[in-house]
Amino acid sequence: MSEDIPFNKTLDLAPDTVDEPVPGVRRVMANNPGPFTFKGTLSYIVGHGNVAIVDPGPDDPAHIGALLDAVRGETVTHIFVTHTHRDHSPAVPAVKAATGATVYAEGPHRAARPLHIGEHNPLDSSGDRDFRPDVQLKDGEVVEGDGWAIEGVTTPGHTANHMSFALKGRNILFAGDHVMGWSTSTVAPPDGAMSDYMASLAKLARRDEDLYFAGHGPAIPDAKRFVSYYMLHRKAREDSILHRLGKGATDIPTIVRAIYIGIDPRLTGAAGMSVLAHMEDLVARGVVETDGAPAIDGVYRLAG
Repeated sequence: MSEDIPFNKTLDLAPDTVDEPVPGVRRVMANNPGPFTFKGTLSYIVGHGNVAIVDPGPDDPAHIGALLDAVRGETVTHIFVTHTHRDHSPAVPAVKAATGATVYAEGPHRAARPLHIGEHNPLDSSGDRDFRPDVQLKDGEVVEGDGWAIEGVTTPGHTANHMSFALKGRNILFAGDHVMGWSTSTVAPPDGAMSDYMASLAKLARRDEDLYFAGHGPAIPDAKRFVSYYMLHRKAREDSILHRLGKGATDIPTIVRAIYIGIDPRLTGAAGMSVLAHMEDLVARGVVETDGAPAIDGVYRLAG
């Protein structure tokens, strides 16, 4: 189902080494490959001399050391965090302690909605709940550094506190996990919300940036076109869910088996959470019905 998106799975970057894909933007990849992280989480360095770091990454001494080695002889003045999953923000305390940089983000980790009665958050262990930025950025707020300026662009959906960062005057966006060149992004309740995610995609489609650097995978050229593919893919996924419900009421595991053909078994749980995110959106819009609040073990039917 994802073959409608022109993915690029080529990333020739060894872990914990630094390269400079475009002038003034360097990157260092953590050695944490996996089904959700591709070859690893990418940390970015903006500028030269007095620099900013975007997403210091996981609490991994080797990665933190490589990131600090990459800026040896320079001054890190700012740290920006796209969101608070444990592969993006836990290195912040060590990098801040080593550099004295000020930390900017949309805010601490939080869920997109409250838990329902009896519900447990399956994403609890993936959230960095200790994270606190020094400065909470508002949407559209611009932070100026030495030869660069970064605008905060709120993009909730993957997490409630997800924020992308636009490099002003360069047509570049640090997209975090909202848009990635190698795979679709996971949207899993209660930390994620499909309605927020789709609205954030539409917001990016209206912006001018056309080169994205994501939290995982290669850079995304022609990014506005790529975002349109992402939006079409999610709409097609919704249509597939509605088509299956047109055959009668059913549950999420049945829908996953019907529409995620050939999925990596390690991603089945994430696929179920993504379908739940679609169900929450469809129920809120009055298109689908279920008894009680939308839940992973609920039974769903077309409204009316």
